[in-house]
Amino acid sequence: MSLHPFDAALQLQPQADGSYLGATSPAWANMVGPFGGITAATVVHAIVSHDKCLGSPVALTLNYVSAIADGAFRLLLRIARTNRSTQHWVFEIEQTAADGSVECVLTGTAMTAQRRDTWSANDLPMPAVPAPDTLPEAPLPKSVEWFTRFEMRAVSGSLPQVWDGSESELPAHEASLSQLWVRDRAGRALDFAALAATADIFFPRVWRRRATWTPAGTVSMTVYFHADSAQLAQVGADFVLAQARGQVFRNGFFDQSGCVWSAAGVPLATTHQLVYFKE
Repeated sequence: MSLHPFDAALQLQPQADGSYLGATSPAWANMVGPFGGITAATVVHAIVSHDKCLGSPVALTLNYVSAIADGAFRLLLRIARTNRSTQHWVFEIEQTAADGSVECVLTGTAMTAQRRDTWSANDLPMPAVPAPDTLPEAPLPKSVEWFTRFEMRAVSGSLPQVWDGSESELPAHEASLSQLWVRDRAGRALDFAALAATADIFFPRVWRRRATWTPAGTVSMTVYFHADSAQLAQVGADFVLAQARGQVFRNGFFDQSGCVWSAAGVPLATTHQLVYFKE
């Protein structure tokens, strides 16, 4: 039985020096290199599969220091410190350039923890939106391969239909807002790796804020995992609601924040990104 395209992309070969060898997957190709979310998922998969991993992911930060080229890569992963209930990880991804030199293309940190039952509250309730089965599937550019891996149903804030450079006339809290239902097209159940990928599902907010097709790319992404394994299991392969909005656009960079909720309204993860855009 063949692996699901998501799981196939996460395959890593452990090396004697503790590193891992992997390769980008054509199934997750972006406009340049691989979809950033699949890179995040690969790191999460390596951590949760590690025989010394304590607990489950709580926080993940990736810095995309260079475009990841199609082809082989090496993941360097180490435990920086293990405390009684938390564990801290440091990682890098390297690739060999055409001239034979080894280049760092990604750096990052992560934290896992043993979760405990405590007092809880939710100050980020899921917005009231139409159910996914009442919405048509979102039209997406067929030239970007990784889009085909997901089923997306837009609630609000789709890509501009006309790229005329016009700025959004909506109020500031809505000008760059997008909301969409999303799930794996082939019915793969949600886990921590897939949740990390889903946190990067959003197109750059600058395209929503101003209808100009400008090159843009994430340079740093942080994901905070609020769900535990049991809550992810309850989601299964169902739709989740993803929402993102930009905050400050200035001097070639902007930040965007997002949240992913289960269909039952449970906040699964929040995310924050810093994105480069070119004039």
